[in-house]
Amino acid sequence: MRLLLDQGLPRTTAAILTKAGIETVHVGDIGMATATDLDILEHARQRGETVVTLDSDFHAILALSGHSKPSVIRVRIEGLQAGEMADLLLRVVALTSEYLSSGAVVSVTHHRVRVRRLPLCSQ
Repeated sequence: MRLLLDQGLPRTTAAILTKAGIETVHVGDIGMATATDLDILEHARQRGETVVTLDSDFHAILALSGHSKPSVIRVRIEGLQAGEMADLLLRVVALTSEYLSSGAVVSVTHHRVRVRRLPLCSQ
């Protein structure tokens, strides 16, 4: 499993997750801090990464595109510190890794983890 953290997430979360065994990079650490959502999705698709974001636009872009990759985890909980975000993502990845591997969008709230397989619509 490889994760690509979007700009709104704590940068140090990547190091915590990598140390825990999930290869993770932050867009700010690879020169993509100002990249468009489309560019981030394409980067992740080419590298087999799952995008982790606070941004709802990624799900919308995937729905319109009809693509089955990359997978996206949308965290709908704001204000988490790096350690809290890492703990949350470790749990979410453990619960959803099979879906993420085959292409899925995952939405995470305080009380629920929702998984939808990709593609979200057909073209």
